[in-house]
Amino acid sequence: MTVDTPSTSSTAEVIAGVTAEVITEVTGERADLLAELAQSRYFLRLTTQGLTDEQARMRTTASALCLGGLIKHVSQVEKGWVDFILNGTSAMKNFADMTEEDYAAREAEFELLPGETLAEVLETYEEVARRTDEVVATLPDLGVAHLLPEAPWFQPGVRWSARRVLIHIVGETAQHAGHADIIRESLDGAKSMG
Repeated sequence: MTVDTPSTSSTAEVIAGVTAEVITEVTGERADLLAELAQSRYFLRLTTQGLTDEQARMRTTASALCLGGLIKHVSQVEKGWVDFILNGTSAMKNFADMTEEDYAAREAEFELLPGETLAEVLETYEEVARRTDEVVATLPDLGVAHLLPEAPWFQPGVRWSARRVLIHIVGETAQHAGHADIIRESLDGAKSMG
């Protein structure tokens, strides 16, 4: 079974509609970044279509990931990186400064916790996406760069431009959309692509 988009719209039309308002305000590189991000977000969200909260909590593969948790995680990652674009290194903690509470909060990002609903996390993700799209459309210079926080996965002294951060957000979203597709297929056989 394949999860389908509404029969009156093609996938491209649905994806384009997500950011059409913002894309009409920008052209070139910014429009391309927004379109690619919209497509990745669309496929990630599509994997949750028609699910109950309980299904969105289910771990259906050898991974500890669930669909509701993936939406939460991608939303938090996107928000954090946009904060970095706007505020630099101060928007993120250095790895060495993270507390047990920080680690627990990060782990909880990957779960749809009791009391949380799929509808709520999707709504939050939509708000985060809207903010990101606005930043992409209005940031004076995509070349503005900040020093990355200290972490084992970053080389010391490396700076990322807003452009590089946006490419990273697209990659992160697309990667997790693929994870979500496998989780959904394992849940009930539905696939968002193919």
